[in-house]
Amino acid sequence: MGKIISIVNQKGGVGKTTTAINLSASLAVLDYKVLIIDTDPQANAGSGIGIDSKDQKNNIYTSLVGQTNLKDCIVHTQIPNLDLISSHIDLAGFELEIVNQVAREYILKEIIQDIKEDYDFILIDCSPSLGLMVINSIVASDSVLIPVQCEYFALEGIAKLQNTIDIIKKRLNPSLVMEGYVLTMYDARTNLSKMVVDDVKKYFESLCFDTIVPRNVKLAEAPSYGVPALLMFSGEKDGEFDIKFLENKGAISYIDLAKELLKRNNLAEIKESDGGK
Repeated sequence: MGKIISIVNQKGGVGKTTTAINLSASLAVLDYKVLIIDTDPQANAGSGIGIDSKDQKNNIYTSLVGQTNLKDCIVHTQIPNLDLISSHIDLAGFELEIVNQVAREYILKEIIQDIKEDYDFILIDCSPSLGLMVINSIVASDSVLIPVQCEYFALEGIAKLQNTIDIIKKRLNPSLVMEGYVLTMYDARTNLSKMVVDDVKKYFESLCFDTIVPRNVKLAEAPSYGVPALLMFSGEKDGEFDIKFLENKGAISYIDLAKELLKRNNLAEIKESDGGK
């Protein structure tokens, strides 16, 4: 299948990386083979699943500039079915390096083709901008998923973002589709959150996922332990980590989101792998 989804929003702090980590882990738990490509120079997607970008000699930057093959950048995480291509601080200057390059918007698309069919889903965690790196990510993708924070200011930039996506679709990636809008950081105690949910669902209708991600302590704490919110590692046994599942509202919401994503793509909730489960 090899579906590539960019997680995009030019506003920071809306839950892009949290969504990339926890949605990927949820799909992996449901037995789908998943790759996260971190294209944010802050490299938080890697640290959020226990991988320090500083330790990775090969990363998305070295591949984009032609120093390494993208396959050589893949790191297997401690979570079965979940791999990562880490980012690097040098990616911050990548846009300046390619500003005069021919077909500069297609660099990521060209190098990603070699690995696309190795995964069921490839999720690209984008930086909070609408720069050349984000454009590269959208051009390389089959669809775009947009996290929307349940706050007033989060709504202001959506029109501009949607306009940018429409332009990219028209000029650079005609097959691009909108995967949907995911409402994040929902606080049921506030009228504002409820108002934002009503407005987004009214405006985007079927493009808005039914699953709403709540503001949740476990989602906020998990990156400090280097694991997604739905997992914890309780020690090492014979060279392998013992994985235990945690039940919390944040983790459950991303499992529900993963199931909804699979349903939208006409896929089973749990993939039938060779040999079964």
